[in-house]
Amino acid sequence: MGSSVASLTCLRQTDQAPHHLTKPPLMRLLCICLFVLCSALGNSQDARKVSCRLLCLEGAAAPPPLLNLSAKGTKIPCIIPPNTFSAPVICHAKGDAITFLTASDLKPAALATIPANVKTAIVVFAPAANANDSPPWRTFVIEDFPANFPDSGALVANFCSQDVRFTIDDNPVTLHTGMAHTFDRPKSLDAFNMGPLLAEFHQDDSWRTVNENLLRFAPGMRFLIYAYFDDASNRARIATCQDIPVTKPAPKK
Repeated sequence: MGSSVASLTCLRQTDQAPHHLTKPPLMRLLCICLFVLCSALGNSQDARKVSCRLLCLEGAAAPPPLLNLSAKGTKIPCIIPPNTFSAPVICHAKGDAITFLTASDLKPAALATIPANVKTAIVVFAPAANANDSPPWRTFVIEDFPANFPDSGALVANFCSQDVRFTIDDNPVTLHTGMAHTFDRPKSLDAFNMGPLLAEFHQDDSWRTVNENLLRFAPGMRFLIYAYFDDASNRARIATCQDIPVTKPAPKK
């Protein structure tokens, strides 16, 4: 928008220039048409569409209704449910970032950095470290493609400051803060596609088990499992978010 405003300002200055500096009417019209066309092409190239699934970390109050602006200024509603995947929302990234605004006053609420080659993403919202920070929400972006978030598998992430160790299919993985790891569908499952998950936090030079249960790794299902700090209990916790693709109803005959 800044470059567009500057260009428009230059056009106004040209229109108000002395008569001997102005271009013939036809040439001026052609120049204006070219300017509008180039601006439109520039905006369409700068703003790219990204299909996003949105959710808020468990233990935090969900953000108020947010929105994203398209290249043409269209308001795209963005509702962020707690620990539940939203329906896909087509957001517009300008440069390498998606800007989320509060729907009530259009103030910046969060900024999600989207790599240039990413077309589908999961955006996780968490409150900023301090209540007075601006913007008030920080985001974690997960590239949503099969190799990174596989069907019948799990993506584990660490959103807290402690080290966490996840074990699935007897394969332990240690994650520092801000790290993530992909688990394919476990090979050792029972007749009901159930397999164990073990999560441990590193505390006082030892590993402490905080979560141990069975998950169903069935086709068409996948899990986002993450460590986070729960302000209410003042302790680190594990949350499990199940993703089941929404199937479209069969067309009526």
